[in-house]
Amino acid sequence: MSAQPHHTLPPVRLHSDAELARDALGAPLFARAVRLARWAGPGTRVEVGGELAAAQLPEAAAALGLEPADEDAAVYASQAWRVAVDTGLVEVTEPDEDAGDAAGAPETGAEDSAYGSAAPGEDLALVTGGAPGEVLDLWLAALETVLADAAVPDLDELVDALDTGGEIDFGRLDWNPQREADFLDGVLANLYLLTVAEDGAGESAVPLPVLAASMVVPDGMGEPTDEVLEQVSDAMMRLDDQFRQLEPIGLVEFRPVDEDLMAEASDEDLAGGPSGAPAGDDEDVSRYGMVRLTPLGLYGIRARMLEAGVEAPAIGELSGKGADALLETVSRFPESAAQAEIEQWLAGRELPAAVAELLAAARGDDEGAPLRRLRCQQALATAGPEAEPAVRAVLDDAELGGLARVWLAERGVDDVPAPDAEMVFWLTVDTIAAQLAADGETEELPLLIASLTAHHSGFFEQAWRVEHPATAYVLEAMGRLHPDRKAAKEARKAAFKARSRQG
Repeated sequence: MSAQPHHTLPPVRLHSDAELARDALGAPLFARAVRLARWAGPGTRVEVGGELAAAQLPEAAAALGLEPADEDAAVYASQAWRVAVDTGLVEVTEPDEDAGDAAGAPETGAEDSAYGSAAPGEDLALVTGGAPGEVLDLWLAALETVLADAAVPDLDELVDALDTGGEIDFGRLDWNPQREADFLDGVLANLYLLTVAEDGAGESAVPLPVLAASMVVPDGMGEPTDEVLEQVSDAMMRLDDQFRQLEPIGLVEFRPVDEDLMAEASDEDLAGGPSGAPAGDDEDVSRYGMVRLTPLGLYGIRARMLEAGVEAPAIGELSGKGADALLETVSRFPESAAQAEIEQWLAGRELPAAVAELLAAARGDDEGAPLRRLRCQQALATAGPEAEPAVRAVLDDAELGGLARVWLAERGVDDVPAPDAEMVFWLTVDTIAAQLAADGETEELPLLIASLTAHHSGFFEQAWRVEHPATAYVLEAMGRLHPDRKAAKEARKAAFKARSRQG
């Protein structure tokens, strides 16, 4: 799928492979494909391309338990058959391309020679006898078929684009297969990001106008123009059709656009306000369509992103790696995701040894070291008394001694040695550097800066001498953010001295 390989997405919480495999087997379209694979036999006739012969569609629909009166029964059967063939659940032997000429010949068997045959494929055995990962591989192959179908214009558009010779006029259709596939990939990537982001939708559904606007409205645009609103409305209608097709494979849960709304509303009304979302209460919003990635859908979109070279981490992937890899990676995670990853990493280890490993990995004077120490401190916050010996062992460490004292003091340990002034100043600089690296210049940071500096008279007269690689950088940030104007001016002077000292 189309993606930007250099982007790192927030980590996702995935269900276990066993749970996801059960979800895959329960997806209506995949389940139908399995049933048709078991139904296929010596009498099954297929046309060139592996399509089920039209005359056999009623029988296939009956095998799926569909009522003959259901006008969509043949469509469901045809789609399920295509999925079965594409995933290897069914093996087909296609007819000779010239066989069609024999269909009208009088010789016995000529009509049958126009068709190929089908039989259950070897991969069908994986449905009941395969490992969860093998079932998921089959489902991913089915997903690719459905996504390809979803990117094709509907039948009415294709009919409208037929020229006088019965061929599709693609210029008239204004359909570019790669463009359509890229659009759908982009939509699913945005839905994935909206789901896994720290303040994203999570398990909640996303309004269809919001998703459409994410693909159409330029970043930074204030009030959308009428042209942009019309594009949002068009995108909504495309997505409404596409998500209807994607729901049966288990990728999404979807509430379509209210048909009465489509009949009554104008394009401008559908497009909604500046954010692309219509005004009104929750019920009003839901009438414009709501979509949510299922746990299986999260798995599927992530798998396609990984295939495209996108960094799409999942919580728990670092459980078997060392503390250095853990702290380096979770430094790029939102705080809650970092905490979840750390907890899983600690769960499989002897705590004293794990704490010692974490502390060793937190050392360093590189640019990422302050944030590594912050994540280490976050990990230690959940550690019990058995971590104390490992923490005490670094009390005299210039980089970790302050962190160790904080941890011990928070647990009410009496014999914690008081830090000297040099360690206090160093820890202050390190803490602010870590916060800047983690979240940038947040609204809360000025309060933290004021709190850390309030307890030390003449703080800025000493701070510029701190032997920390981020001293000047931190002092400059203090000069911008300190809520007290006088202190902010002192911070700027101290930053200048620190820069001069560093040469």
